[in-house]
Amino acid sequence: MVLPLFKLGSLALRTLSKPIASRLKVTAGHHPKFRQHIINFAQANHRLTTTMQRKIYGRATNVEIRPLNEERAVQAAADLIGEAFLFSVAGAAIIFEVQRNARSEAKKEDARKQEIEQLRQHDNELAKEVELLRAKVQELEQFRRESLLAGIFKSKSQNKDGKPAKPS
Repeated sequence: MVLPLFKLGSLALRTLSKPIASRLKVTAGHHPKFRQHIINFAQANHRLTTTMQRKIYGRATNVEIRPLNEERAVQAAADLIGEAFLFSVAGAAIIFEVQRNARSEAKKEDARKQEIEQLRQHDNELAKEVELLRAKVQELEQFRRESLLAGIFKSKSQNKDGKPAKPS
């Protein structure tokens, strides 16, 4: 019952994070102090991605890369911030789920180890009981042999009518 509820909660969290990411994008673009930081970040990201693309496609990399205009830079940075937020929420949900599964598996493993230990203890108890029974069987066999020998000696010393024989 816990697993389906957790899965639904994780799905709801991911779904709710999308409007939050959209709101974050809008706020990041309009905040005066933060705006310049995200423009600088977007320009750096633009230079990096353009240089990487040029290297991948085998084009010249020593060419000057034109900067993005301010609105495109704000939009690109805001999109990147929104996507990073969604990615971090999804990543956190996955990490939480993996840790939860690991704890569950650890509990199962501990239960298995405990069960194995109980079986070993029970096995040791049974082995001791078998040894005791073997000792009792040997004792009974010894007693039976002694009784049989005593009976043989007793019967030799008695007559056929059951009376003790007279010494000669």
